[in-house]
Amino acid sequence: MEAGAQLDGRRALITGGASGIGLATARELRRQGARVLIVDRREPPTDLEATWARADVGDPQAWERVAERARAELGGLDLAFLNAGVASARASIIEIDDAEYRRVMGSNADGVFYGVRALVPLLAPDGGGAIVATSSLAGLLAFSPDPVYTMAKHAVVGLVRALAKQLAEQSITINAVCPGVVDTPILTDSMRAGVVAEGFPLMQPSAIVAAVLALFQTSETGGAWVCQPGREPERYRHRGVPGPAGHERPPDVLSGI
Repeated sequence: MEAGAQLDGRRALITGGASGIGLATARELRRQGARVLIVDRREPPTDLEATWARADVGDPQAWERVAERARAELGGLDLAFLNAGVASARASIIEIDDAEYRRVMGSNADGVFYGVRALVPLLAPDGGGAIVATSSLAGLLAFSPDPVYTMAKHAVVGLVRALAKQLAEQSITINAVCPGVVDTPILTDSMRAGVVAEGFPLMQPSAIVAAVLALFQTSETGGAWVCQPGREPERYRHRGVPGPAGHERPPDVLSGI
């Protein structure tokens, strides 16, 4: 990942910024001189010195208010980190009721779609910017303990890849970070114990911050970046899809980034 301009003075919005990866990213952006708007149901720590908008990211009407707040407080945006997410921890498809399904999809998938739709008009007029969305290894692999979370995180990767070309025309990059197991509130005690018992290292939220900030400053777009302990962030290379008989690949109109 190539780094670009410094972050001093940049205007950034972070969903799920009151805790975990979002809060760690907000702290580093503030340290580097960025102005930050936190979007979360909970108030962030007061020592963060960031603007806060209480909102449910799965509510499209809430995004109208968030966009207006960004205009009023920051005068627009340069960076957006669509990071809010929740887990279900229900594996059985017959035990996942409609309310639970909507809760997980609303935060993890709808929050990214509505966020991009609302924020692109704020990024484009000032010469573009960068969007980073939080997916997960569950957005690239089959995570059977939580199928709805897996579905939502796959959706984030698909949306990022599909939007890259059209947003590039507006000088906006869009990428997804796909962390391994991070010690955040989304991780239940039983999940944490299971990971530790199997000998896998837990990452701290701060370990993902460097990847997010690098993606804010890179010219690469449409990527799903795997973040694992002890490794540099690595762009996941999706296997080429076979084309029709007699063709090595699908037509360009169906090809992705």
